[in-house]
Formats: sequence, structure tokens, C-alpha cells
Amino acid sequence: MTSQARRFGLDGLVQRWKAARAAREQRLPIREWTGPSGGQPPRISGFDQGLVWVVVALLALGLVMVYSASVAMPDNPKFARYAPTYFLSRHALFICISVLAAVLAVQVPVNTWERWAPWLFVVSLVLLTVVLIPQVGKGVNGARRWIPMGFMSFQPSELAKLAMAMYAASYMVRKMDVKERFFQAVWPMAVALAVIGLLLLAEPDMGAFIVISVVSLGILFLGGVNGRMFVVSSAVLVGAFGLMIAASPFRRERILAFLDPWDPVYSQGKGYQLTHSLIAFGRGELTGQGLGGSVEKLHYLPEAHTDFLMAVIGEELGFIGVAAVIIAFFWLTRRLFVIGRQAVALDRVFAGLMVQGIGIWFGGQTLINMGVNLGALPTKGLTLPLLSYGGSAILMNLVALAIVVRVDIENRQLMRGGRA
Repeated sequence: MTSQARRFGLDGLVQRWKAARAAREQRLPIREWTGPSGGQPPRISGFDQGLVWVVVALLALGLVMVYSASVAMPDNPKFARYAPTYFLSRHALFICISVLAAVLAVQVPVNTWERWAPWLFVVSLVLLTVVLIPQVGKGVNGARRWIPMGFMSFQPSELAKLAMAMYAASYMVRKMDVKERFFQAVWPMAVALAVIGLLLLAEPDMGAFIVISVVSLGILFLGGVNGRMFVVSSAVLVGAFGLMIAASPFRRERILAFLDPWDPVYSQGKGYQLTHSLIAFGRGELTGQGLGGSVEKLHYLPEAHTDFLMAVIGEELGFIGVAAVIIAFFWLTRRLFVIGRQAVALDRVFAGLMVQGIGIWFGGQTLINMGVNLGALPTKGLTLPLLSYGGSAILMNLVALAIVVRVDIENRQLMRGGRA
């Protein structure tokens, strides 16, 4: 009797332990899981490490290629007083400053960015106005786009890209109840886009205006705006861009040069950059001429370290290098959209739309830059994100990606049952 009672008591203890464990598992938002072969449950990392490493790899490649593309520039009398490492050292400084800014930005909660979104948009408008003041704004090659800040020149249009992604996402959250009504849903955004467009065209910077327009339209579409509204808005923007080109002899000449860059009328003028960019890609073939082996960067290809850095990559690293860069940007853009969709699925609409807007910005600008380098699109003054030389672009690229990482961190916290 004693042994039987002891056995029944032990069985009851086991049953109570199993019941307590089952109750505890029901309270957990994420169950323990093991793969088909058993083993330890997977560990959820605190942030998307793959995203960070791809960005680091692109920054490292950009640093190497900027040095390669600019090392011979002191041979040009215009840059005779510069050291061969001038652009390399400045680009490294820009990356260090940008990484520091990104580390600070990732500490800011997403709900704080949501509160700041309208004010950040206002600040970008103010800076776009300030840059047009002759005593303040810095002009280069007929364009006034920079505000000198001593160690670097800040380009407000780069801030405007991030500000528009935030403002459009915030706007869609606030207008969710009227998104099916055309004028109530669209006209405030249309006015904001028109104001920022007028300021950008006054610089002029049509490339930035195209990117910002695509970002705002993309967020409106992803936010659930009626399909007819989206089509009408897109048609209006395309028509506006057509009128801008038709009304500007300078822009018309660029389009004609794009259609036939080898025409003697354009090959030494508006088509000069494109012809030498195509020559660079042609020389690269499959494996390239080797790092540092570019000929086109020797004062044949203008802006080799900024707008046409991709052509230098094609010449020195060949098709393999170009394909690797395209795959990296495709993966990065896709990952941004995945993080954005996760946020929307967790009922964080502002965070999701903002991240997807940043994805449209990176993907769209990369597509335009590569298209220009390859002769698929007319020439535009847009840099290649994370790779091209430029302090403002690198700064705002890394700050935007830091905000994406913050959204991903909060997504993971919510999926583990915590609070964002």
C-alpha cells in the first residue's frame, strides 16, 4: 500500500507539473520551437544583422571605389592643389560622421519620429528656401543646392527625401478615414508636393523632385488610396514632368542627347558623359580591367566619383562586380519592404509606410542612377546611395537606415510579447 500510494503521489506531481507547464506556454506569445531534427529553439536576434552587414559592405566598396575614381584628379589643373587622397579622406570622414548620427538616430523611438514628422518636413522646406539665398547657398555648375557648413556642404534635398517619407506616412495615418474621397485625401499632399517641387526646380534639382514624387505617390498607394486617385495623380505628375521638359531647352537637349548620344551634335556636349560611361562598361567586359585599371576616370568621364561611379565599377570590376552591386541593392530594397510589411501587420501603420517609403527612395534612386549610367534613362544628377562621394547623401542614407533598424527592433520586441 505504501509503495502504491507513493507511486500515485508521484504520478499526481508529474501531472500537476505538466499542467503548470502547459498553462505557462499558453501565456507565452511565442512558443518554443525546434526544427525537424530537434535541438535548441532558434534565437531571435535584436536587429536585422544581415541588413547591417550589407550596408557595411556597400559602404566599404564605396570607399574603395571613390578612392579609385578620384586618385588621378589632382592631375587636372582644377584640382592641382588637392592631394591624391583628398576625396578618400573626406569620404571616410563623412562615413564616420554618418555612422555616429545613425547610432544616435537608432536610439529614438518610432513614435517620437511620428510626432516630429510634420516639423521635419517644415524644416526641410525652410532649408530648401535658405539654399536659394545667394549669400547663403553654394552654387556649382549653375545649380544652387548646398549650404556650406565648414567641414562639409549640406544638401537640403537629401533631408527632404527622408522628410517626405515620414510626412507622407504620417499624413496617411491621419487621413485614414477619408482616403476614399479624392479631394479630401489628395489635395493637402498635392499642395505639399507642389511647394517642395517649386523649391527644388528653382535650384534646379529635377532628379531629387522625381525621387520625392515617386516616394510620396508610392506611400499614397501603399496606404490604401483609391486606385483611380492614384492613376489620376500619377498622370498629373507625368504630365507636369512633360511640360517641364518641353518648356526647358536645356532639358529638351538632354532628352535628345539621350536618344542618340553618338550623334556628333551631342557626343561632345550633352551626350558626352553618357558616351564615356558606355565606353567604360564596354571595356569592363566580364571580369573588368582590375581595381585601379580604369581609363575613363582619367579626366574622360566627368563626375566619376559621384554620379557615374557605377561606370567606374563596371570598367574595373566588370559584369561580375556590377551584378554583385545590383543584387546587393535588390536584397536591401526587398528587406526594407519586408520590415515595413511586418510593421503594418503589427498594426504600426506609420512605421510600416515610412519604411516602405524609404525602400522606394533607395530602390528608385538606385534604379535611376544605374539606368543613367547604362544609357537606359536620361542623365540626372542623382548619386548612387551608400556608394557615391557626398557627405549629405551618406548622412541621410545612414540616418534613414538607422530608423529602419529601429523599426525592426521594435517589431521584434512586439513579436516577443514586449512593448515597442
